[in-house]
Amino acid sequence: MNDPDGPIWWKGEYHLFYQLNPHAAVWGDMHWGHATSLDMIHWRHQPIALAPTPGGADSEGCFSGSAVVFEGQPTFIYTGVQNAPPSEITIRDGSDKLRETQMLATAEDDKLLHWKKLEKPIIATPPSGMVVTGFRDPCPWREGDTWYLGVGSGEREVGGCVLLYRSQDLHRWEYMHKLAQGKPNGKVAVNPCDSGEMWECPDFFALDGHHVLLYSSENKVFWTTGVYDAHEHVYVPMRTGVLDQAGAYYAPKSFVAPDERRILWGWIRETRIEAQFSAAGWSGAMSLPRVLTVNHDGQLEMKPAAECEKLRGAVESATVKPDTPFRQRLASTRRELHIQFGSSALKVAVRLLTGREKAWELIVDVPGAVATCGDDSFGLPQTPWPSDALRIFVDASIIESFVVGREALTSRVYNIAPGKTELEVELLMGHGLEVKQWPLEAISQDRLTR
Repeated sequence: MNDPDGPIWWKGEYHLFYQLNPHAAVWGDMHWGHATSLDMIHWRHQPIALAPTPGGADSEGCFSGSAVVFEGQPTFIYTGVQNAPPSEITIRDGSDKLRETQMLATAEDDKLLHWKKLEKPIIATPPSGMVVTGFRDPCPWREGDTWYLGVGSGEREVGGCVLLYRSQDLHRWEYMHKLAQGKPNGKVAVNPCDSGEMWECPDFFALDGHHVLLYSSENKVFWTTGVYDAHEHVYVPMRTGVLDQAGAYYAPKSFVAPDERRILWGWIRETRIEAQFSAAGWSGAMSLPRVLTVNHDGQLEMKPAAECEKLRGAVESATVKPDTPFRQRLASTRRELHIQFGSSALKVAVRLLTGREKAWELIVDVPGAVATCGDDSFGLPQTPWPSDALRIFVDASIIESFVVGREALTSRVYNIAPGKTELEVELLMGHGLEVKQWPLEAISQDRLTR
């Protein structure tokens, strides 16, 4: 599995769709998988929602997209791909030679199990005169009676961009202009996603008095906050940053929960080689749900949704003193850790050790205003922080860390195992530290974790 697609709350249930290859644990033959939940934590698999139509505009795959409610009916807008002559190709990444078009499908039942596709694309080609590096991943929103649609794209030696369209009925779309435009960065790559010349999976929305644009490129997810001119329909970014610092998190998609929280899902990628995850029989996972907010300075902030606490068992507490690290062998590799920073805890290292060898390490240095995880380092924001805590979720090979309510990093670590891996917390600066942790229940008994 890969990108989350079309998350939506409908008739008392959360629905999460996602890119799925039902035939192998490698990328290809993209369908839309479907899962439902009452709490965003415990999920039930549903039948595949979208499959390629032989001979149709999505014959080679149903790529990513979004879900909206149009005239009381849940509706998908997604990218379909098919083989095409060289003059019509929009994917030019060194391997694929496909034409991308924007497609529409409508739900035929309230369980969202059956969908009817519109036979022809609603947007068949990129804007005239553009030689695009890609043309995919539509994100729609509504302003008054008019619908707007951003499509991820880009141009060689110009940069990635989001193309803007508008429509009254979701069927007939008019190209307007670029909603946002990147800049050349001097990087050269066969795949324009690697060089920043293609922006994938744009997500554009209003939040806390600002507008937010997320996009994926250069193997990262970038966030921007800024000002959107609703008259000229132009977005001007004012602040930007990296949404997840470790690189295993990509192609996120957000939606608004019934209580108005902006919830973000992300694809957690494999970092082992294809032969290994193919042999394992599974590849890719969905992240924990994250709640997004924007502070008065335009800084994007995020934290795990409160629903994640439903999985907690009994709390376990320990006090860590200087020169005496806390160490515990893990009977289960499902844990949540909570470490509070303050005047008594200024620099902390959290490690996972297997066979007494370091498998993973995160060091948070408050006076130095930096956090380091392996080869990745990033600055900590100035205080005051939204939270003084470090929260870490360990789930087999996946580690999601949330630092002071603002920064996040997602890691993959494949050499940890119950009974063999130890947790170590060391106080490197300060005079005392309390560690709280909880064992986490599995959401089901049939998860693939190795």
